[in-house]
Amino acid sequence: MATNSVGKNDGKSIQSVDRALSILEALSLSNSPLMLNEIAKLVGINLSTCHHLVKTLVKRGYVVYAGRSSGYSLSSRLEAVAQRSVRDYNLVEFVRPKLQELNIDLREAVQMAVLRGSALVTHIRLPSHIAPQLDLREYAKLHTVHAVAPGKAILAWLPEAELARVVADNGLASFTDKTITSLGALIEELRLVRRSGFAMDDGEFRPDLVGYGAVVRDMSGAVVCSVGATIPRKRASDAYRSHVARAVVDCARELSGRMPAGCFV
Repeated sequence: MATNSVGKNDGKSIQSVDRALSILEALSLSNSPLMLNEIAKLVGINLSTCHHLVKTLVKRGYVVYAGRSSGYSLSSRLEAVAQRSVRDYNLVEFVRPKLQELNIDLREAVQMAVLRGSALVTHIRLPSHIAPQLDLREYAKLHTVHAVAPGKAILAWLPEAELARVVADNGLASFTDKTITSLGALIEELRLVRRSGFAMDDGEFRPDLVGYGAVVRDMSGAVVCSVGATIPRKRASDAYRSHVARAVVDCARELSGRMPAGCFV
């Protein structure tokens, strides 16, 4: 057994990352736990460097330390990460056709997002069909979950302790003068989201945009993701706002009505 993947830094990769991955590969190829000196020999690094890297992997939960006499082995975390990736891919494939319908019907920019840890991750972005086309890549910025409708749609249904953790991790950064920047105001906003069935950001992330979002649940009632639509403020008449909000809620409801329980959470 040998990994032989560590060499001189060629300027195209980060050596410490390469070595950490080599350690994971070495552990994955072993039928039994490995001692530190065995790992160092297989990967081709000195014992001290190996110890620091392995210690980090243990701290992050990717490697298990069973004691001096037993050594190190992989945890199940890598498998969990792989399963999460597969579930996210399948979720995208499940949601995409209906989101494309919403995109065509409204002719506005639409998106689908999930909460991963404390981060709002947008898996699908479809541009508007009306000039000017909106670029929703800005919504990929970190720590926007409290300021955009797809994020608030999910936050509204988190348990209180989980909401507090997400807010603590992200903070409540101000993007415009309309951004909610206090926990009390956010909690009140999320209460209104639960009552109305949809979330709205009215110039809270960008002053020229208005967004709507609604959660998608599986058949067990678990929140899986959110779908949303974003429109330029210049088109946001009261009647059009109601039309867009209804379309987003209908899209989320239709997806929820046929989403199998437990497949994507």
